[in-house]
Amino acid sequence: MKYDVVVIGGGIVGLATALKIKEQKPNTRLVVIEKEDGPAKHQTGNNSGVIHSGLYYKPGSLKALNCINGYNMLLDFCRKEEINFDLCGKIVVATRAEQLPILETLFQRGNENGLTNLEYLNPEQMKEIEPHVAGIKGIKVPQTGIIDYTAVSLKYAEKIQELGGEIRFNERVYSVSEINSVSTVVTTKGSYDTSLVVNCGGLYSDKIAQMTQEEKINLKIVPFRGEYYELKPEKQHLVKHLIYPVPDPNFPFLGVHFTRMINGGVEAGPNAVLAFRREGYKKTDFKFSELKETLLWPGFQKVAAKYWKTGMGEYYRSFSKAAFTKALQELIPEIKAEDLKPGGAGVRAQACDITGGLLDDFSIIENKQAINVCNAPSPAATSSLSIGQAVSEMVLKRL
Repeated sequence: MKYDVVVIGGGIVGLATALKIKEQKPNTRLVVIEKEDGPAKHQTGNNSGVIHSGLYYKPGSLKALNCINGYNMLLDFCRKEEINFDLCGKIVVATRAEQLPILETLFQRGNENGLTNLEYLNPEQMKEIEPHVAGIKGIKVPQTGIIDYTAVSLKYAEKIQELGGEIRFNERVYSVSEINSVSTVVTTKGSYDTSLVVNCGGLYSDKIAQMTQEEKINLKIVPFRGEYYELKPEKQHLVKHLIYPVPDPNFPFLGVHFTRMINGGVEAGPNAVLAFRREGYKKTDFKFSELKETLLWPGFQKVAAKYWKTGMGEYYRSFSKAAFTKALQELIPEIKAEDLKPGGAGVRAQACDITGGLLDDFSIIENKQAINVCNAPSPAATSSLSIGQAVSEMVLKRL
């Protein structure tokens, strides 16, 4: 059977894209190929489950546009499909005077991105929301929420199959070739002929993108592991909603924060350390070929030269519970090391270009054979239906 579209990757973005294609053109012959035994096994299923509001992103950027649109689409979908979520709100806290200009920029960006009812908070007002927080000024963001993105992904998959789409699990893609405008996707279990490939391969999206064209692509996925602790049950009262620090504007990570989770419990973290393999969820996970590839990438070498002090601090926190606790105490001074127990970890697929730029925005590379979603970190889960809509429109123009 020849397909119209083969979607590679069963994370939330790949599934949202497939769903939007089938919704807009139900007779599209479509299959989703995923190497794991189910959906949402990597970035989607290992994040903290935050529904992002669009506060952080540069107005007019793909992140800003898709986050705002995707936020509304996600909530509509969840209400219709009866998926549990909680718009509990969050506060972003400045603890030092030098953070105040960045806090001001965030407030302006939020307003420019269309967020309503943002409020500045003084220390007393912050304590009315989060009694145990410490800070000199904050922003209340009522739109932020929490959700289980694996549950969302499972529902996307269910809807795709109801619309006649196929999903194949336990199939790893080995090659993509093209002859006479027909692409052939070869997997561990067979091959698929298709008019168009959509690559939503996450941590391997650059590898798959390279399979679809002869010219070298100008970016590489660099895996960053984010490690979490969880608050012990007797200390979970210290966090009522979500508490975030003011982020470093030069580093594409939000810093350690506190997240109340939709299924119970409170996460604290994450840090951001280089993973020694693309799916390196543990400190001991190592794959020589993948680490070598990262270390030899000229772009990563430039990143390492620029951020080595920050990176060393992140690694120190990775191995020192005391240092991790100290970072958390900047937001909640009452937290002690004994209040924390080891939590999970996620790996962020961070695209890095050859000049040393850590791509801040979503990146889509289109060529004759394929549409490659090559950088879709946070807030991609919140934005999934909007990204899926945008990619599906690109697909349908070509079919």
